[in-house]
Amino acid sequence: MSFHEVRFPASLSFGSLGGPERRTDIVTLANGFEERNTPWAHSRRRYDAGLGLRSLDDVERLIAFFEARQAQMYAFRWKDWADFRSCLPSATLSPDDQVIARADGVTRQFQLIKTYRSGEQAYARPIAKPVLGTVTLGIEGTRLYEGVDFEVDLTTGRVSLTEAPTAGLEITAGFEFDVPVRFDTDRIATSVASFQAGEVPRVPVLEVRL
Repeated sequence: MSFHEVRFPASLSFGSLGGPERRTDIVTLANGFEERNTPWAHSRRRYDAGLGLRSLDDVERLIAFFEARQAQMYAFRWKDWADFRSCLPSATLSPDDQVIARADGVTRQFQLIKTYRSGEQAYARPIAKPVLGTVTLGIEGTRLYEGVDFEVDLTTGRVSLTEAPTAGLEITAGFEFDVPVRFDTDRIATSVASFQAGEVPRVPVLEVRL
């Protein structure tokens, strides 16, 4: 996949609308009951970074970013201000935020994941774009240190431990992350609202599968 490891300006994505979507196929039977199925194992996120009234400098930054990505051609990183950490928004990142695996005594590489729970149900979301310098790991409460105990691949979200943990131990992680996205349009319309301000009414952005 064509991907640029660069983040859309966070100051421009702040205030954007968006969130997860899923696809559900619903068939209504003759007796009125329904059969529901989904072809998607994972949700996909959409955003609209319509900027409203901004400075002309911000509009120029948006256009420059759009042109450098060649519109829909190259995907990029996006900060979802509503969901970009392994912990609650009011909490502090910790190595025990998320359980990412249970050791088998052999495996040294693990995928970062974030688990969403409600009642007895849960959804494990793979995290492919962690943010540089934010990833911390733990094993049964013992903190590990990047560069000494593990390495992080920022392009895939996989962590590699220097030694395979003892079988049965719980591996945990804390991190910030971006969403891999692309522009969902080949055209951006702008207008100059005043001498010092501009308007971009719609900038659709779509999460991509990696």
